[in-house]
Amino acid sequence: MSTVYETAALLPDPPQLRAHLRALAVLDATIGDDPRFSQYTFDNTWSPGVEAALMENGSGDDFSVLFTPAGVLIRGFDHESAMSPYGTDDEQVWPGVIDDVPATLRPMLDEPAFRDEGIDTPRVTACLWRETCDTAWRTGPTIPFPAGSEDPDGSGFLFHLLTDRSPEAVQAHFEDYYERPVPLDAIRHVLAGRPLTPAIARALNPAALSDSALLRRIAAHPEVSSYLSRDGEFDLARTDPIESIALPNGLPVEPVAGCNAGGTHYLCGPAVPAGPRPVLYTDSEGRASLIAECLAEALTLTIVLPPWHDALAGFRPPALNADYLDNHPDHPAVRDRLLAALRLPAATDREVLDRLRTTAARTVPDGFLPHVPDEEESAFEPMLERSTE
Repeated sequence: MSTVYETAALLPDPPQLRAHLRALAVLDATIGDDPRFSQYTFDNTWSPGVEAALMENGSGDDFSVLFTPAGVLIRGFDHESAMSPYGTDDEQVWPGVIDDVPATLRPMLDEPAFRDEGIDTPRVTACLWRETCDTAWRTGPTIPFPAGSEDPDGSGFLFHLLTDRSPEAVQAHFEDYYERPVPLDAIRHVLAGRPLTPAIARALNPAALSDSALLRRIAAHPEVSSYLSRDGEFDLARTDPIESIALPNGLPVEPVAGCNAGGTHYLCGPAVPAGPRPVLYTDSEGRASLIAECLAEALTLTIVLPPWHDALAGFRPPALNADYLDNHPDHPAVRDRLLAALRLPAATDREVLDRLRTTAARTVPDGFLPHVPDEEESAFEPMLERSTE
């Protein structure tokens, strides 16, 4: 028989549980094509001082893990369990399930989100908790589980990815849910707490960060397109460069956006479905640089680090963004909204800067420094200064 007692013995300490739940939410949001159908989510602003990891499978079963200053409360609901309040004569929580929840955490069960209209009792069949002073997970000590079920309170299937946190178990779950292969190495990367890069995001869902998908999302979000054309200097309506260019490596170039200063962003290479194309930028003063390995990285760069041009001249955070933040104090909130709208992975200034400089260093040796065809002495100058390499 599987119950909260077995679950309590298999759960990790709260910091590890929180990290794992955040990773599950990242994986679900990245692998899926529509965030409305994600089962696992993580809300770090659930209420003042409270973070919430949530699971809802769309079939009437759900759980919440609330991280509070007083401790952690886990509430699970199996709608088919005989222990459901809907299955009892008085529509009350099964005896012993929440009777011993400490006063410091008990108010969490009164959240309106965990109560259904018409029933004045929490939606719960399994409950565990751990106050900050505890050294182990606790449950009701004497729960009279109904006979005839191997999983009477639903904890076995509700919390299966919390008790078996192996990459293989997580991979099997998402492959079953989304009915397509998911690479194990990418699962391991996210579960290990490493940054979700565009390359990992593309491995988890090749179609999600394709050029066409990103361009569709930009067109569908006025705030995104407005920001990109203004602060991001990535105006999709400006696709007429000042002059034609060619690359030494022979790759074709396609203008995708321009900026107010006369610069142009190009996608390099043939258009292949779901295949990444490096992004080259040329300015109006005869300079050029490879700035991203794909459109997703270029958009992340313009959103996270608007003054990225200065980065190629050797400036580094926090000074790099200081003036911009003085003039746009709401940028962190705007940045997060735009990345979420485009379904781009979150990234820090440092991560974006490091990717930019690594990519820019490939401009000359890999044949991405352009020239104007049929003109002598027409090669562009690299934007990345040698002193920063």
